Amino acid sequence: MDKTTSAPASPRDGRQGRNPRGQGERLREDIIGAALRLLDELGDDQALSMRAVAREVGVAATSVYIHFADRDTLVLAALERFHRELVEAVDQAETGAADPAGKLRARVLLLGRWVQQHPGLYKVLHESTLNQRAAMSFKQELAERTTAAVQRCIDAGLTPADDAAVISLDLRAAVHGAVSMRVNQPDLPWPPLEEQVDRFLAKLVGLTPTPGCRPE
Repeated sequence: MDKTTSAPASPRDGRQGRNPRGQGERLREDIIGAALRLLDELGDDQALSMRAVAREVGVAATSVYIHFADRDTLVLAALERFHRELVEAVDQAETGAADPAGKLRARVLLLGRWVQQHPGLYKVLHESTLNQRAAMSFKQELAERTTAAVQRCIDAGLTPADDAAVISLDLRAAVHGAVSMRVNQPDLPWPPLEEQVDRFLAKLVGLTPTPGCRPE
């Protein structure tokens, strides 16, 4: 994703030598960044090891355990940070659109493009065993913001009045289904993501694509 977050830019970008502090908030953030890079490579939280994270940062494994009691704690912290950065990036994507319809479209497209750039993190965030075992309440923020974006379209008279929460849930289900299938079945003859998103917005939200709103 273009300029969305620096965390998983590439598997080994940001690899550091031994941290001179060996502890503290700086090391904690380095550990989280390393975990994100590895999770994006692996696409599986169960395949991540604390020793691998320690090697990525350049510290002893005991230094990782000082900050995170176990793998699940580390993975949750990593996903929460990346999700926070994703929320900020989605909000930023809206600023280039002129009206609520364009803003909603920009929001959905950025989510789709993020998945295309980071399929491994998507799998861990939504399809991992940890996702099935642990509450990730932080994910609700993105859902609530999508609902608010749909409500703005309704308030502006751009789509028929309806329950914004129900529409938002349908839209998110469609988008997640589409991107999950693209990740897991990449060889299917997929249409451009923009075209698919426009169909979702038309059929589920009632929006007509604005002329000239297509990305370059």
